[in-house]
Amino acid sequence: MSDPAREDDDAPPGPPPGVIGQMSRLAAMAGGAMLIATALFTTISVLKRWLTNDSIPGDFELVQIGSGLSVFGFFAYGTLMKSNILVDSFTGWLPARLTDWMDAFWTLVWAGVMLVLAERISIGALEMRRNNTETMVLAMPLWWAVGLGALAFGMTGIVALWWVRRLLGGQDLGGQD
Repeated sequence: MSDPAREDDDAPPGPPPGVIGQMSRLAAMAGGAMLIATALFTTISVLKRWLTNDSIPGDFELVQIGSGLSVFGFFAYGTLMKSNILVDSFTGWLPARLTDWMDAFWTLVWAGVMLVLAERISIGALEMRRNNTETMVLAMPLWWAVGLGALAFGMTGIVALWWVRRLLGGQDLGGQD
C-alpha cells in the first residue's frame, strides 16, 4: 500500500527545467516523431503491396531502424519521469527516507547498466563504420543508427545519475527541480 502523502512523487506533472529536462524531452519528441513516421511508412508500404502487388524496396529495413530509434528516444524521458515499472508491495510501509535510499541504489544500478551499454554500443557503431556495415537491400550504412542508440543509452544513464543525486540528497521532488 502506498503512502498517500507520496502519491504525487509517483506521477510527476512534468520534467524539470534545465538541460536534463530539455535533453530528455527533445529525445522523446524525436522518438515520437520517428514512431509516427515509421507507422505512416508501414501503412504506405502495406497499401502499395495490397494495391499493386509490389513492395517498397527495403521497407522492412527502414521499419526496423525507425522502430529501434523511436524506442531509444523514450528511455531518458521515461527515466526522468520515473515512469518505469515500480513495485512497492514490500516497501510501501517503510519510511520515505529509506525507500529513497533503496530507489537511489537501484537507480544507480540502472545508470551503470545504461552507461556500460552506451560504451559498448558506441564501440560497435565505430566498428560498423570502419567495416562499412550496410543493410542488405538498400545498402544503407548502419553505424549512425547504432550510434544514436548509444547516445540514447548514455543520456538515460546521465538522467539516472541525476535522480541518484536527488534521492540521496533527500530531494525526491517528483521530477521537479
